[in-house]
Amino acid sequence: VMTLSLAVSASAFKDDKDVSADYAEAVAVLNGMDVFKGYEDGSFKPQGNITRAEVATIIYRIYTGDVAKNDKSGLYSTYNKFSDMTGAGWAAGYIGYCANAELVKGYPDGTFKPSGNVTGYEVLAMILRAVGYDKNGEFSGADWSLNVAKYAEQAGVLENVKGVSLSAPATRELVAEILFRAIQQPMVTYTPAFGYVTDKVQKLDQTSLGYKNFKLVSGDGTDDWGRPTTIWAKDANANAKYDEKDTTEYATIVATPDAAFNV
Repeated sequence: VMTLSLAVSASAFKDDKDVSADYAEAVAVLNGMDVFKGYEDGSFKPQGNITRAEVATIIYRIYTGDVAKNDKSGLYSTYNKFSDMTGAGWAAGYIGYCANAELVKGYPDGTFKPSGNVTGYEVLAMILRAVGYDKNGEFSGADWSLNVAKYAEQAGVLENVKGVSLSAPATRELVAEILFRAIQQPMVTYTPAFGYVTDKVQKLDQTSLGYKNFKLVSGDGTDDWGRPTTIWAKDANANAKYDEKDTTEYATIVATPDAAFNV
């Protein structure tokens, strides 16, 4: 007999027990999508910091849907908008693409600091631009972080983030949570008359980044033990010719029991 909470558990990494319960679903799904991967030793290091170059790489994958091992980011490796890209190495193409698409911005001195830590506010700014925000320059100037927080709250991106300083270096699991929530929100279009609007207002053909590039949907299910699960997968209805064998399952999240009783 089990009483179930909304907490989740995942088992994609050898250190999955170190992933905060609130962020476990985000980590598992993004890994299943090949968007946010772990290390070669099988770990995720959820409490570790993440660099600006690494986040630019993940934003590239989310925005383009290009998660191939030999992706097309190399086409942008010579797009040098910042003065410190000489040492960017493997990340040059990802940063170049995101800079060209105006998803990432540098510092006033003309640098990007690819190996520097990224803050929660900076991650929010990057992913919110991918969703469609900052078309009116709200994420620049003295109040940029306040505007980032405002739009993130309105979009529900921070719904699961509690007691965390977004001005501090972000952990890998926090970045996963922010990105996971953001890609489920409807993309927006800016107009001077209406500001940022979704299809609910203007009947535009808009969708979320998760659905647009990965056909990401979720549904309820059960595992072999009968425990309730949430299944994240590629929408079968998006395929012209549906074949159950071709269905891509990104992650299955099993509900964690509040208590278990053996009789």
